Formats: sequence, C-alpha cells, structure tokens
Amino acid sequence: MTPAKKPAARKATTARKAAAKSKVGTGTVLGVAAAGLAVGIAANLGRKAAVQAPSVMAGDWLEALKGEHKAALALLDKLAKSTPEQPAKRTLLLTQLKHALGKHAFTEENVIYPALREWGDKADADALNHEQGYQKQYLYELDNMDKAAPEFAQKVADFRADLNAHIREEEDKIFPKIHAGLDEAKNKALTAAANREGFKLA
Repeated sequence: MTPAKKPAARKATTARKAAAKSKVGTGTVLGVAAAGLAVGIAANLGRKAAVQAPSVMAGDWLEALKGEHKAALALLDKLAKSTPEQPAKRTLLLTQLKHALGKHAFTEENVIYPALREWGDKADADALNHEQGYQKQYLYELDNMDKAAPEFAQKVADFRADLNAHIREEEDKIFPKIHAGLDEAKNKALTAAANREGFKLA
C-alpha cells in the first residue's frame, strides 16, 4: 500500500498543476490577443485602402484632387439641404466633411504645394496654403455652432462659396500650369507621393 501523500506535497503538486494550466491559459490569451491585433490592423489597412482607392484609381494627381474636390462639395451640398430639425445628420455630415477635407489638405500641403514652390510658383503655393487655413476656420466654427441655429445654414453657404472659389483657382488656373510644366516622370512621382500622403490620413 502506498502511504498517503503528506499535505505539503499535495499542495505543491496542486500548485504545479495550476501553474501549468495558467501558462496554457496565458499563452492562449496572448495568442488570441495577437490574432485580434493582426485582424484589427488588417481591417484598418483595408479601410484606409478603400478610402484612398478613388484617388489612386484616378491615376493622376490632378484628376485625383479633382475627384476629392467634387466629393467635398457634394458633402457641403448635403449639409446645405439638411434642416435645423436634423442636428444628428448635420453632425455626421460635418464629421465626414472634416475627414475628407483634412485628408485632402494634408496631401496638398505636404506634397502639391511644396512641388508648386519647387517648380517656381511660390506666390500661388503660399496663397493656396493661406486659403486652406480659412477652410479649417469654417470647419472649426461649424463644429462649435449649434446645429439647429438659424445661422448654421448661412455659414455652410459661405463656406461652400469660398471653397468653390479656391477649387476653381486650383483646377482652372494653377494646377494645370504645373501639370503641363512637369514631364511624365515627374507627374508620376507626384502622383505616387500624393497617394502615399493621402493614405496616411485615409
């Protein structure tokens, strides 16, 4: 007959078994957490790729910016059609507009305007950059305004008029000059740089 284990030996055996189970449990938890992190990163990269896709598909930096301009104006038009009785809708549209214009401005300010300066048009690059600051001011004011306030619609209308003037200046006067002045290789390099920059905030 095997003598009964002493209480201390039983406790040590139980503690070793619990520790072994705990290691397996911790490993499993860490594995699941790592898998979750990988899925989250992949999902975020997929979302960013989807947001940047229209600009990439344009195939050219100028056409991509035109598409982004059109999308921003469409959001402003939806915002203009909203009513004071739709504060949640106004808040959502304003959030979408802030994201779209933030990504767009990031690309222009970090790629297009510096290229414009390098090309020799410092005055236009500086003027456009200055105008972008006022667009951010509009976004700030709209964000902090009561979405049911009567003056909200007027602020949206003023913003759209100023943004449209800025866009017309870029698309009709300034950007076509630099686009025509750069050779194909430099336009391709500018397109690639603009897509990389846009992806960062997509």
